[in-house]
Amino acid sequence: MISVHPHFITDDKGKKIFVVLPMKEYKNIMERLDDLNIIKLYDEAKNEDDGERVFFSDYLNGRNSKNA
Repeated sequence: MISVHPHFITDDKGKKIFVVLPMKEYKNIMERLDDLNIIKLYDEAKNEDDGERVFFSDYLNGRNSKNA
């Protein structure tokens, strides 16, 4: 669990409009969001996997013949 110690900035009516976090907490949240995004991308790629594989050498040969 992330420990967060927010400070709120309010408007004239007392409505919270901004949140201020210590930099360490902000960076921790951003790192965790990045990790979640990587997991999401992995899950999407796994769901789209059709099982077809290409040997790296075949890929390179095909690439070299296109550049010739």
